[in-house]
Amino acid sequence: MTDDLTVTRNDEAHRYEIHANGELGGVLQFRPAGEARVVLPHTEIDGAFKGMGLGSTLASEALADLARRGDTIIPTCPFVVHYLHEHDVPGLVIDWPQHEDAADSADPSEPA
Repeated sequence: MTDDLTVTRNDEAHRYEIHANGELGGVLQFRPAGEARVVLPHTEIDGAFKGMGLGSTLASEALADLARRGDTIIPTCPFVVHYLHEHDVPGLVIDWPQHEDAADSADPSEPA
């Protein structure tokens, strides 16, 4: 069902979007935080697409794009934090937030 996956950056909405067979399957939000710095506060996958790996594909493509752009990321989304602990993203510069900051921004519906 998810043979055709595309990830695009939507600068106007401040998010990366993943489309599965032309349907919006999820988003990874970003927020500019100064010169070449970006906070990643939230990732959400539509319930219809849960368990199909869209979150990992979205994170992989978004983080690779941010690395190519030379942005330093500040991951506060628990999903992105977990992804980064499991995967290396070549060239990505990470500014790990203080633990309290990450916990304050966590959405209870996001996997830890």
